[in-house]
Amino acid sequence: MDGSLDLTAFILAGGKSTRMGSDKPFAEYQGRTLLARALELARSVTPEVRIVGSKDKFGPFAPVVEDVFRDSGPLGGIHAALRASHTELNLVLAVDTPFVSWTFLQYLISQASGAPEAAAVVPRGGEGWQPLCGIYRRKFADAAETALRAGRNRIDRLFDEVQTRVLDQEELERAGFSPALFRNLNTPEELSKA
Repeated sequence: MDGSLDLTAFILAGGKSTRMGSDKPFAEYQGRTLLARALELARSVTPEVRIVGSKDKFGPFAPVVEDVFRDSGPLGGIHAALRASHTELNLVLAVDTPFVSWTFLQYLISQASGAPEAAAVVPRGGEGWQPLCGIYRRKFADAAETALRAGRNRIDRLFDEVQTRVLDQEELERAGFSPALFRNLNTPEELSKA
């Protein structure tokens, strides 16, 4: 991917980690923290990488963006990322998805580049929508803000309100990607099984 790509990557690391029992970004998987793995993956597609979470906690690792709408879940994180972004395309990646590959991100970016009218480019596979492995244009922040102000924190509802390029399971499989790519690690059991 050439260096002139208009893309910022945002790692969503601000969740409460209640099911993990400890701070999920710092949980180890194959000898490295989930945060280190996510940062490396994001930096493989763009030099512009930020973490959405607490400045105190994540400041030493990368520039940090904090939520504008506190305790609003992932939609609040996506909104904060887009409001802080200076690029048209914005990759949003959950910190706890270590199976997402560079190859998949290249595919996702190419699909977003080829769909300039789409406010969001999001996979939808076996487990449903995968909004935390998607690309959003800055204009998605307007719909997110309207929803957040109304107390609606469900991301997937917004995909009916804005132009969305859906990467469905059939398309993903044709392109050689398994739905297992999006598996996330929420509990110590899932971590040790992986």
